[in-house]
Amino acid sequence: MIDAHSRAWWRATLALSLGSFLVFLNLYVVQPLLPSLHQAHGVSTLVANLTMSLATLSLAAALLVFGPLSDAIGRGGIMRLTLLAAGGLSLALAVAPNFEALLALRVVQGFVLGGLPAVAIAWMGDEFERSAMLPAVGLYIAANSLGGISGRVIGGWAAESAGVSASFLWVGGLTLAGVALFWWLLPASRGFTPRRFRLGEALGDLAGHLGQPELRGAYLLGGLNFLVFINLYSYLTFRLAAEPFALDARWLGLLFLTYLGGTLGSSMSGRLVRRASPPTCMALGTLLLASGMALTLASSLPIILGGLTLAAFGFFLAHSMASGWVGRQARRARGSASALYLVFYYLGASLGGLWLEPFWRAGAWPGVLLGGALVLAITLTLALRLRRGERRRAAEEAAAQGMA
Repeated sequence: MIDAHSRAWWRATLALSLGSFLVFLNLYVVQPLLPSLHQAHGVSTLVANLTMSLATLSLAAALLVFGPLSDAIGRGGIMRLTLLAAGGLSLALAVAPNFEALLALRVVQGFVLGGLPAVAIAWMGDEFERSAMLPAVGLYIAANSLGGISGRVIGGWAAESAGVSASFLWVGGLTLAGVALFWWLLPASRGFTPRRFRLGEALGDLAGHLGQPELRGAYLLGGLNFLVFINLYSYLTFRLAAEPFALDARWLGLLFLTYLGGTLGSSMSGRLVRRASPPTCMALGTLLLASGMALTLASSLPIILGGLTLAAFGFFLAHSMASGWVGRQARRARGSASALYLVFYYLGASLGGLWLEPFWRAGAWPGVLLGGALVLAITLTLALRLRRGERRRAAEEAAAQGMA
């Protein structure tokens, strides 16, 4: 097993963080392009947002395939091949002849992008000592946010300079270069024990995870928080592209530099968890997300950016804690347990537009924030319930040891 902060730990963590960066580079490149797609193809805001929501939906579906499959055949090959396919599909998106073809390619790309997120944390669970898991997960999720930032910034900059196709060409080329480095860095698996794939067992594992309250609460919290957070940015691009802000694609891409707050939040999670329990940190992250959202009601762009940075910090703090919590609480089949967390996570992202679109139409930006606040009230309650459950289990274990 790999010890924390050893040379092997740094190499493996760097490889998985690079893979995570490449996944989100590709997934989020279209987000600053939504107003451009809306205008160029004459589609509604909801239809333009399908380039995001359908990709995340197919990614969620892929997790149900790759997670259990990795428990049977291993995880390294899945990560390498799906990243390679994702880069090739970005190049194909650059030559998509119409909106329908672009949408179809995004659905396929979303599916292959699910390969690495489905198995990366399970790979850590196989190979890392328990004490090495949390700091590695924090850095891995920090790379999520860096990839998301880079995809959006590159997408907005390239589109404004040379058109939407240039955005996909840049991202595709960077991805293929990154895959070569990932292929070299990722160590051979030593702790993996294959399990013969049986559909009945795989479904039984998924049912077992859903029946475990500690996992079910984290699944719902991750999915609902992401429903709010990712679509907060999507609808904000429409708000800031209109008067009085009138930002173009380049500036809308730079808007996502506020994700650096999320990079900080996830990278700090390993230190914060030494001072407070993971459910407490999930509750704190949710409250910070809500506070940041409230600041975006301002009409001042600097205050809006400050609110987004705070929201990103809170969201990624809660996400890091919930993701790591699943890896530690799963009683068996870590691959499918981690994959199921991400199914809820990306399902939330894909359904967010359906939930928030009526609020946007009825109340514009304040309506979106109201719709988001209703969801965050639920996730805060879930975090507090996980906290009570953890304290109850600790008290029961202490009582059992006292009787022994």
